Amino acid sequence: MRDRLKGLYVIIDPDLARGRDAVQIAREAIAGGASMVQLRDKVREKGLQLPIATQILAVCRDAGVPLIINDHVDLALAAGADGVHLGQKDLPVSAVRQLLGPTGVIGCSTNNANEAKKAVADGADYVSLGRLFPTGSKADTRPATLDTLRAVKASVDVPVCAIGGINESNIDDVIAAGADIVSVISAVVATPDVRAATRVLASRFER
Repeated sequence: MRDRLKGLYVIIDPDLARGRDAVQIAREAIAGGASMVQLRDKVREKGLQLPIATQILAVCRDAGVPLIINDHVDLALAAGADGVHLGQKDLPVSAVRQLLGPTGVIGCSTNNANEAKKAVADGADYVSLGRLFPTGSKADTRPATLDTLRAVKASVDVPVCAIGGINESNIDDVIAAGADIVSVISAVVATPDVRAATRVLASRFER
């Protein structure tokens, strides 16, 4: 599974989906070339998220694409997802590693090389660096730069994921700075044509 941690990482936030079905968004994103999918729901109770996660997982399994659950280790375990993505204020990576075992994928949000190195030392399979550009998807984000991305890339030996305001106008610079994975939310989920938007961004990794 860890060899699949690369490319375009589509984060599905139902609140940004304009009323569209999260499972169908996952299906369209994967058809467009998404190589990773995350379910990120900051509003609904986990009992309501579970059937959605289970359905998205089925779509991901058919395509061989990892499904990561944001924040909630228990939801990831209940759904049978491939892993979980943690913030700096969530359960520690080391504790989650004990819960998921050696094969579960753990991603961790970081903002600098020191946080990234600690996350990897604690057992993270990939680190996320952001926010690189202004974004409305999350309010309490800390800014980072492409230079920060380069520093993180040089400091760890796991895939580095860039996040925050990334779209068609800046993704080339992000990839050139060393991102192995690029996370997008609004640039795909909030667009009229999810598949087409995903295809445009995913194709940048082929250059």
